[in-house]
Amino acid sequence: MRNQVQLITYADRLAGDMPGLSQLLDGELAGLFGGVHVLPFFTPFDGADAGFDPDDHTAVDPRLGTWSDVGALSDDLDVMVDVIVNHVSARSPQFIDWLARGEQSPHADMFLTLASVFPNGATERDLLRLYRPRPGLPFTPVTMGDGSHRLAWTTFTSAQMDIDVTSHSGRAYLIAVLDRLAEAGAASVRLDAVGYAVKKAGTSSFMTADTFVFIDELAGWCHDRGLEVLVEVHSDYQSQIEIARKVDLVYDFALPPLVLHGLIAGDPAPLHQWLQVRPRNCVTVLDTHDGIGVIDVGADSENRSRPGLLTPQQIHDLVESMHDNSGGTSRTATGSAASNVDPYQVSCTYYDALARDDEAYLIARALQFFTPGIPQVYYVGLLAGSNDMDLLSRTNVDRDVNRQYYSPEEISQNLARPVVSALTRLIRFRNWHSAFDGEFTSSVDGSVIVLAWNAGGESARLVADVSARTASLAWTESGSQHSVASLHNLPEVPTPE
Repeated sequence: MRNQVQLITYADRLAGDMPGLSQLLDGELAGLFGGVHVLPFFTPFDGADAGFDPDDHTAVDPRLGTWSDVGALSDDLDVMVDVIVNHVSARSPQFIDWLARGEQSPHADMFLTLASVFPNGATERDLLRLYRPRPGLPFTPVTMGDGSHRLAWTTFTSAQMDIDVTSHSGRAYLIAVLDRLAEAGAASVRLDAVGYAVKKAGTSSFMTADTFVFIDELAGWCHDRGLEVLVEVHSDYQSQIEIARKVDLVYDFALPPLVLHGLIAGDPAPLHQWLQVRPRNCVTVLDTHDGIGVIDVGADSENRSRPGLLTPQQIHDLVESMHDNSGGTSRTATGSAASNVDPYQVSCTYYDALARDDEAYLIARALQFFTPGIPQVYYVGLLAGSNDMDLLSRTNVDRDVNRQYYSPEEISQNLARPVVSALTRLIRFRNWHSAFDGEFTSSVDGSVIVLAWNAGGESARLVADVSARTASLAWTESGSQHSVASLHNLPEVPTPE
């Protein structure tokens, strides 16, 4: 991935379909991004989990376009595509064949059950030890063709059947997916939910030693096909550091809550602490299609003697502040208030989490862009979107509060808003200035945090007072000094070739 800001978006929710996304990126968003991560566009893109439950992971949903349309995006941009590692749809041909034919199916070894992971039976302690992204146990009763019943392993929803990634069929399935993505011109892949992929009796079945071995092997398959690897795992920060040593890129999921804590509590110290130890091979985010994670700054769930970047009280206060800042809308969308719940994420746009404070929002983005790594901006965050309560009321899916649909007119209207216009200028600055290819330093003094970059005699320096919610930016250009006292005043810069 080139060292420029990347866009992450659904094709349908931002631009209608793949050709529409290409048109938007060549039109109103021309030159703004170095790459685009297109969230699942497989068949179907609108299943039980917004595309993360494909019936066919090797086919583009014809309602969105074709593989040629995906390839067209890669002509000018680095294209990232999801590899949904952990599961397939309950509607997939492989799963349907296994249900019908049982052990006679060529896919019989592809699917996990309670019995296949615990052949000697599971105790209460075994089951309670399993790490869960959702409430309840990860099993769904299914009826086989002969009338017998099995407990299929379903980490996420009953529509998403977990794959045995150690089996012949499971591995062949994943390799076929990688082959198709490489043929389509993808530059990189995001390994979705890979932390849950390896199940083993007597463990939490999440980010175990066996999981790390599998990630290393899967990364090798990707590299053999010329694909760069981004790993998506929500866990404690020390695990993230360990993961980063084994892959090309890892998400910095600790950054969003730390930036929020800094701006809401007026305390940049935890953020600065993280900047001293975090890996550099990161994709930085503030918001994602899943929400705002908090587990990433908490203590190790397996070993509470390993504290997090924020204390339990600080995390509690942060979550409550997000709910208050959003006028209670995020509370309505989070936890047991809506279906498809995730206890480790707050369903809220980042703009609403900051009470729609334009200055605070721009400071948050500047802190993201100055943090080492490759910045990625979610399409709702690009447009400084607010919680979509109408969509939530129609679907009752918590994450839909931050998965808006935009018409072309709404995109144009939002791009003209002062906060969004300032954000696009900040994105272009991050893409343009050569200092971001150099050396990074940071310091903190009370409520003021300073992030600076230097390369080849050029420099860029951000000074943010998170308590006062003010920020200034200074930089050089061919030896000349420039500065702005407010991020709203950042001028337009040339678009990189």
